[in-house]
Amino acid sequence: MSTDQSTVSSEIMKLNKYLTFALGDEDYGLEILTVREIMGLLEITSVPRMPEFVKGVINLRGKVIPVIDLRLKFGLDEIEATKETCIIVVDLTDMLMGIIVDRVSEVMDINDDMIEETPQFGVSVNTEFIKGIGKTKEKVIMILDIRKVLTGEELKTIATTGD
Repeated sequence: MSTDQSTVSSEIMKLNKYLTFALGDEDYGLEILTVREIMGLLEITSVPRMPEFVKGVINLRGKVIPVIDLRLKFGLDEIEATKETCIIVVDLTDMLMGIIVDRVSEVMDINDDMIEETPQFGVSVNTEFIKGIGKTKEKVIMILDIRKVLTGEELKTIATTGD
């Protein structure tokens, strides 16, 4: 039975499925295995003395989850929420976190041969959180490593919001 499970697991890993979403005109992708849930915008309770991109916390079925605005984290302008604005709950291995995005697009298969390495932008620009650039017929998608979007120090700060 464990052989069948490992075969199924390796097959799932080969699928290269990504949840794609937009921030403004740019498209991003997250490995589907890191996504736990997608939901509309809920009431967010703000937490004092947090970085501006940390919007606060939500109560998700009795569990307090920190929520960040990915637009603000990436240095984009804050915009008014629309009916398409949503929260993607992601698993950061040791904690769940919500990320606010402008809109979720679709789940896409992006094979390894469709992903190029992240271009170098010089020493002063940290692109460690970008796993690669996915190319499809229609668009270019920045593949994020959601576990590296926040720095270790930011993660420590945010982890205290759920305590």
